[in-house]
Amino acid sequence: MEKETLKNIFNFLEKNDNIKTPLMGKFMSEMPLTKEELNFKGNLNLEFTKITSLPEGLKVGGWMSLGYSKIESLPEGLKVGGNLHLEHCTNLTSLPKGLEVGWELSIKGSKLEKYTDDELREMIEPGFIEYRIVR
Repeated sequence: MEKETLKNIFNFLEKNDNIKTPLMGKFMSEMPLTKEELNFKGNLNLEFTKITSLPEGLKVGGWMSLGYSKIESLPEGLKVGGNLHLEHCTNLTSLPKGLEVGWELSIKGSKLEKYTDDELREMIEPGFIEYRIVR
């Protein structure tokens, strides 16, 4: 389904039936997120999606998986409280400044594997990866 069509459906439902658009629907149709939605308390699974980017200011309290997605870039200052899974994200070629990962960063099968752990950690300064980088 086209992004614009999906967005129109969600807008119609919100306007006419007072049905809130689910977070995944907003991601898939690239609708803006509210301040509250940008501060996501749980785990966020976006595996196998066609998402190419994420909104600025996104904070995920638990883990986040973008494995096998079409993600091309991550926003500066992205904060993930647990693991960040970027397995087989073949369109992602770098990590953003200020990235904070509360546990492990998994990059198996991605273009990020060409970088050493030190290069990846330097790329995200002043951010951090709390534990280890899994290849």
